Amino acid sequence: MHLLTVSQTQELAGTFRLLGDPTRLAIVLAVAEEPRPVGAVAEGLRQSPSLVSHHLRLLRAARLVKAERQGKQVFYSLADAHVRTVIEDMAAHIREPRSED
Repeated sequence: MHLLTVSQTQELAGTFRLLGDPTRLAIVLAVAEEPRPVGAVAEGLRQSPSLVSHHLRLLRAARLVKAERQGKQVFYSLADAHVRTVIEDMAAHIREPRSED
């Protein structure tokens, strides 16, 4: 693995902090399935649209999700394949049986 600069290490730690929030992680998982508007994400998570919008702004600033306008609605999806891979790999890790050490 290549070493990161100090600023890159800080950015990576910040990304993991963002994903450490259960609501933000649930939002990322929701938009990983298919592009969704804020209202659909909020309804699926039983959260207010304003709260989901706030979290989406943070996730977008961290380049974890992207937004695409379709008519009057904005649909959110994962930013790229790297984000999908990280989420899928960590989900696979969580599903693995725990070994007794």
